[in-house]
Amino acid sequence: MNQYDRKLYDYIVQKGIEAEHLVFEKSCHSVQEAAEAVNASPKDLVKNICLMDDEGNLIVAIVKGEHRVSTTKVGQALNIAPPRTATVEEILEKTGYPCGGVPSFSYEAMYLVDKKVMEKDFIYTGGGSEYSLVRISPSELVKANGARVVRIRK
Repeated sequence: MNQYDRKLYDYIVQKGIEAEHLVFEKSCHSVQEAAEAVNASPKDLVKNICLMDDEGNLIVAIVKGEHRVSTTKVGQALNIAPPRTATVEEILEKTGYPCGGVPSFSYEAMYLVDKKVMEKDFIYTGGGSEYSLVRISPSELVKANGARVVRIRK
């Protein structure tokens, strides 16, 4: 377990979040790789799309693996101009995790979860590094990150 995986695992334990932290030998960087690692469908995974508003605040848009985020809808949901995609450097700085392993909770951000995510019994999300995932129910995820549930997919 690397430092990022350990950090997230410790956070889950300390906060009493009902989730399972899974570490793999091979990369889970892409939705397809992650689905193969857990023998699941891309529909069982979520992506954490890191966006920045005009003030430099982090917004995390969480959508199902097969969907794309609409920055226009994110902007409308927050009553702001459409945000831009965060850079790799901003993602590490703001989340404390490398791009490709960013979890759906555990750092300061404005979290938005697409309504379709809530239809699943459980989902897989980033586990801290490109070699890990977290299995969690959508309701527990929203509890862990304080997200607003809105339609943000294209």
